[in-house]
Amino acid sequence: MNRRLCVLRLGTALLTVPTWQAWAQGSAPTALREGKDYLALRTPAPTDVPAGKVEVLEFFSYNCPHCAALEPSLEAWSKKLPADAVLRRVPVPFIGDAEVKQRLYYTLEAMGKLGELHGKVFDAIHRQRINLSGEKATLDWLAKQGVDTAKYSEIAKSFSIAGKLRRATQLTDAYRVEGVPAFGVGGRYYTDGTLAGSLERALQVVDALIVVARKPA
Repeated sequence: MNRRLCVLRLGTALLTVPTWQAWAQGSAPTALREGKDYLALRTPAPTDVPAGKVEVLEFFSYNCPHCAALEPSLEAWSKKLPADAVLRRVPVPFIGDAEVKQRLYYTLEAMGKLGELHGKVFDAIHRQRINLSGEKATLDWLAKQGVDTAKYSEIAKSFSIAGKLRRATQLTDAYRVEGVPAFGVGGRYYTDGTLAGSLERALQVVDALIVVARKPA
C-alpha cells in the first residue's frame, strides 16, 4: 500500500447550514455520499468500546504537520461529542520514526501525562522546530519536560506497549489508512480530508457517521 505523508486538504467546511442542522438533530444524513464523503468497510474493523458506544478513531502521526494543525480543532470538537461516542487516537505505523512516536504516545498515556504533553509534542516538532527524531532526541526532550526518563524507557519497552503497537497496526490495516489525519467510525466507516473535501468537513462527516453507526449493520 502506498501511504501518503498526510491528507492535504485543509479548506473551509462545505456543508450547508440546513443540512448540517438536520444531521445534528439526528435525522438520517442523506447528503452523505458513500465513496465520495466516506468509505464503508467491506470487513468490519475491531472495536474496543462497550456495547452501545460508538468508537471514533483518529489516525495520526506526531510527524504530520496537518495532524498538528488539526489538533486544536479536534480537541474542541471532541468536547462536544455525544455521550455514546468515544474518541480514541491511533498513532500510525508509518511516517518517519513511526515506532518511536507510537511508543511516545502510548507511554505518555500509560504514565498519565498525555493530557499535559500531547499538544506540546506537536508544538515542539512543528512550531518550535525541535528535532525529536529518534529515541535519544525524544528522551532528551522529555527530560526537559520533567518526565522520569528511566521510568519512561521501562514502560516504553514493556509488553503492554508492544501490544498497543500491534493493535495500532491492526486498526490501521483494517481501515486501510493511506494518509493522516484520518478517521474511523464504529468499525464500519472511514473518512479523511481528501474524501470529505477538507479536514474541517471531515469532522462534520464523522458526526454524521456517528448517527449512522448507531444503527445495526
